Amino acid sequence: SVLKKTNGTIWTVGRGSVGQLGTGTTATQTSPVQVGALTTWSKVRSAAYFCAATKTDGTLWVWGNNASGQLGDGTTVNKSSPIQVGALTDWLQVSTTYGATIAIKTNGTLWSWGYNNAGQLGDGTTTSRSSPVQVGALTDWANVSAGAGDNVYGVKTNGTLWSWGANWSGPLGLGDSVYRSSPTQVGALTTWTVVNGYNKWAAGVTTDGKLWTWG
Repeated sequence: SVLKKTNGTIWTVGRGSVGQLGTGTTATQTSPVQVGALTTWSKVRSAAYFCAATKTDGTLWVWGNNASGQLGDGTTVNKSSPIQVGALTDWLQVSTTYGATIAIKTNGTLWSWGYNNAGQLGDGTTTSRSSPVQVGALTDWANVSAGAGDNVYGVKTNGTLWSWGANWSGPLGLGDSVYRSSPTQVGALTTWTVVNGYNKWAAGVTTDGKLWTWG
């Protein structure tokens, strides 16, 4: 597991078989150890044996399993220490699912890379990518969350909810079990604030304080 403290440091503990702890080794840690010495980490997310995190300077960093290109460095080589994704400083938010990474930039564009068997990258294909690709051309994405079951959810600045990827058990909220390889609007509400995806279900909150679940 990986945790960020209020002082901006990141700590990890547990199995390190493919470098997912970010400590520079593949050793298992039975007590929390710090990832580097920086105090500028902003947000961190972990998935199946890899992690992604943003810093306060807007850079994006990844480490761990890279078998599907989910680290976005153009390779499929595992990394046991944090590496930067490109050189840009405009990353706002990042989320991870099994073998894939989804992120939003400060200009509201949506980007994805990694495993794409269920269309979870949202680029209209099922082709895996080892480098970031933009999802569409829109600049109105506000939040993104990826579930462990390769189901992904995005909220736009106009409060609409969109989903894509795997849909077994109906976690995309579209009233069916059909997989989607491109973002598809969920209902007609314009009051969504945040949605979190889990294995085969999701939960979201609207501006009126209501909690919604499905899947």
